[in-house]
Amino acid sequence: MKYLKVIAFTHKQIALKELGKLVICQENLTDKLHKVKTRFGISEIFYLATCNRVEFVMITPQTIDKQFAREFMHSLDMDMCPVSTCAFLEAASIYEDQEALDHLLRTSCSLESMIVGEKEILAQLRKAYENCREAGLTGDGLRMFMNCIVKTAKEVYTHTNISKNPISVVSLAYRKLRDLKLTTNARILIIGAGETNRNLSKYLQKHKFTNFAVFNRTISKARELAADLKGEAYSLDALKTYNKGFDAIITCTSSTEPILTTEVYTSLLNGENTKKTIVDLAVPNDTAPEVLKNFQVNYIEVQSLNEVAKRNLQERYDELTHAEGIISQNIAAFTVELKQRRIEVAMRQVPEKIKEIRNTAINSVFAEEVQGMDQQSRDVLEKVINYMEKKYISVPMIMAKDILINN
Repeated sequence: MKYLKVIAFTHKQIALKELGKLVICQENLTDKLHKVKTRFGISEIFYLATCNRVEFVMITPQTIDKQFAREFMHSLDMDMCPVSTCAFLEAASIYEDQEALDHLLRTSCSLESMIVGEKEILAQLRKAYENCREAGLTGDGLRMFMNCIVKTAKEVYTHTNISKNPISVVSLAYRKLRDLKLTTNARILIIGAGETNRNLSKYLQKHKFTNFAVFNRTISKARELAADLKGEAYSLDALKTYNKGFDAIITCTSSTEPILTTEVYTSLLNGENTKKTIVDLAVPNDTAPEVLKNFQVNYIEVQSLNEVAKRNLQERYDELTHAEGIISQNIAAFTVELKQRRIEVAMRQVPEKIKEIRNTAINSVFAEEVQGMDQQSRDVLEKVINYMEKKYISVPMIMAKDILINN
């Protein structure tokens, strides 16, 4: 782990809207990384960029400090003003050796994420590494580290409850909807075209729901969301006259008064008397209490979802100690594995050296004696030397590993 280094810019020190300035265009990424790799004598490097972090992971004997980071960032030609560059460098976190591995393991296990337990970071890490591997920017060292990172993250996600239950209101709302077993052609009315409804509609679209009508006070925003969903767009006032029926309503507006009054709800039913579903994620709720009192409704509302989300989040934090224990175990095991690998690499020259000694002995030191032997004796000598050569190659490796493990 001696040469593993990380320069990290994360949401912990930098505002998310500012982090975007550090993202390198994919078209220029490979060339820029090859440039700094050569300039700074970096053996291997890969680059990770997500919505809440930008990190450079490298193997290099260079001392990594703020001055190195300054020159490194300058060489990447980020097109930032000096003031912004200084601000980012002040906020940068630099990790070396085991601390660097610990940071990468915690990152892959989502312990460093804005939302603990969100597994997307592992896929993002793997993709970032693979892109740089394919570009010839990485080698055997980062390969071993990535194997450890992936193995550890899988163990954490498998053997802890850190990611078991969702903690966003939107994902919880979708799960509730899913449990009601709506068919994918269910008629869904979406009231409000803000971020919450957009996110929930993405879940629905991903799971093959196809029948949408979008209502919004600003019709242009309704059209924009409806276009994404291949649905129909209406103004909010059109709710009073909409007569195509529905199976579920998803509503989240900024209105201070209920949108779904008894009058509007009765009109939307259009004579149907089956039990409907309302997902109300607005604060205050968009659904009038009288609607719930007078009609049969599967009602999913934001307050109860928030309470579940808070419980789930606390459960995730309760799993941190368990996850950190798995990380510690993997670091200890990887330390031995890394040393063994270094011995293997160092021992690669042993077969060549033994062959050199063998050839020198036969062709130089004992050349006359060998020449004086009959063919049968030479054959026996050849067999003995070949046998000893094979044994000499394996013995040092086994002894070195035994010494390493026992100590």
